[in-house]
Amino acid sequence: MDTLWTFVVDHRNQLLTDSYLHISAVVQSVLLATVVAVLVGIAVHRSPWGSALSTAAASIILTVPSFALLGLLIPALGLGVAPTIVALVLYALLPILRNTIIGLAGVDPAVADAARGVGMNRLRILARIELPLAWPSILAGIRVSTQLSMGILAMAAYAKGPGLGNLIFSGLARLGSPTAVPMALTGTVLIIVLALVLDAVLVLVGRLTTPRGIRD
Repeated sequence: MDTLWTFVVDHRNQLLTDSYLHISAVVQSVLLATVVAVLVGIAVHRSPWGSALSTAAASIILTVPSFALLGLLIPALGLGVAPTIVALVLYALLPILRNTIIGLAGVDPAVADAARGVGMNRLRILARIELPLAWPSILAGIRVSTQLSMGILAMAAYAKGPGLGNLIFSGLARLGSPTAVPMALTGTVLIIVLALVLDAVLVLVGRLTTPRGIRD
């Protein structure tokens, strides 16, 4: 424990920088994935075939090992941030897309009919009624994608991506040295802590943005 604490104190500036880069990459990727998944969900949620095909496509992406996907992206995008963000966006799509489709499909048609009866057009019904009612389901998908991305980003060190994965890989590469275990353990614990912090933030966002009438 003394060695671990000494490592954290001696490298605190680098740990703060890597933690910031890790969170930044995850947040950016999940935001991009949310935009794509929600737009696709809006387009296909009324079509059983469209919903099934889009969900199946996102599911196939999720089954590809992260090392394999990064290996396929590196020749086209090079090393660093670009392949990392693209990979994270692709992996984050499925939970958000699936929950968007489920949330929108679960809106009571009578509610939309009533809004149409008072003169609201399709776009206003979507923006003012359907999306707010589906928001808790969408947010649940965002939370899952965020936790998934936090872990997958550690693997992006293979592609020289940003974040705490570099610390873990460096520690594993130095097995046998005094700093190997502290490096790998510190990176792992920080990823877990940051994942819990981000999830708590998303819970708070849900409390602040979910319409009062549909809160648990």
